Amino acid sequence: MRIGAVRESWLVRNPVLPPAIPGLLRRSGKPQLSFPLPKRLFRGVVLAVQGGRGYQSPWDEKPYETLPTGKRVYVDESDVVTFLDPPKELIPLDPASYNPAAYLWKKIEDIPEERRHRLLQLVEPRLISRAWEIAGARYDDPKLAKMTASKIFSTGDGEVSLEYFHCRTSQGPLIISWINSFRMAVFSSNNGQIYGHVCGGPIVSTLADAFSPLYFEVNEAMEVMATEEPCDIACTFGDGLLDIEDYPQGFPRPAKHPYPFNDSVVIYIRHIGPGVCVGQAWQEGKELQQVPQRLCSDILMVKQYN
Repeated sequence: MRIGAVRESWLVRNPVLPPAIPGLLRRSGKPQLSFPLPKRLFRGVVLAVQGGRGYQSPWDEKPYETLPTGKRVYVDESDVVTFLDPPKELIPLDPASYNPAAYLWKKIEDIPEERRHRLLQLVEPRLISRAWEIAGARYDDPKLAKMTASKIFSTGDGEVSLEYFHCRTSQGPLIISWINSFRMAVFSSNNGQIYGHVCGGPIVSTLADAFSPLYFEVNEAMEVMATEEPCDIACTFGDGLLDIEDYPQGFPRPAKHPYPFNDSVVIYIRHIGPGVCVGQAWQEGKELQQVPQRLCSDILMVKQYN
């Protein structure tokens, strides 16, 4: 009997299942973590019985799968999306048995930094809100709570002077519809303060940037003022008249903010993984009796590496 045939016969009687994922329960013998991809090959141990090749090392696996249409679907990015939006057959076994924020951090860390921008297209708006919720579990772990998505957000760190983030949201006000897709620059000043500038985006925002550039201060924060939820960073826009002496070359001079950014707008940020954050933008209002309201839906922020 051929060796390959022996292996194939043995595999039929003894299927190899993927490793268990803590906190999840398998129903009806289905895999614990399934992906919406046809003919999905589980990572870890890949079976190859044709041609007598035996087992293929995980190190030899490709980072993507090719669909029948020829489209490539990258595995690590799919892991993040599946964790945020798991199949219905997955149910929590014991939520206290693992930290979902730690698992999400690890799955984002598995994505090579030059590919993390793909999350901007793969993560739907409702899943951005889910990422914000999951990130709240970071604060239950003191070690995880100290981790940051980028050095630039570690105030006082002089190693990094400028970083860019691509940001995506939805349901922004019509007068600032460009907020659904924009770019944010974060830079350090010689005075030790961290500042930011909203830049890039559609032509409308580019033209507006020349007359009313949007600058903000970056500070550590403990909680979102309106909800008292924990967070890591607060980006405060204020009136825009910041006294910045050493902003990056080519940046416009600060000017007074137009409405609604002159109405005490703050973006609160949570770190969810290396180079990836999620934020909430609030219009808190200058008047004491004014009730804070959301400026837009949750914001996904991915660091630009090139």
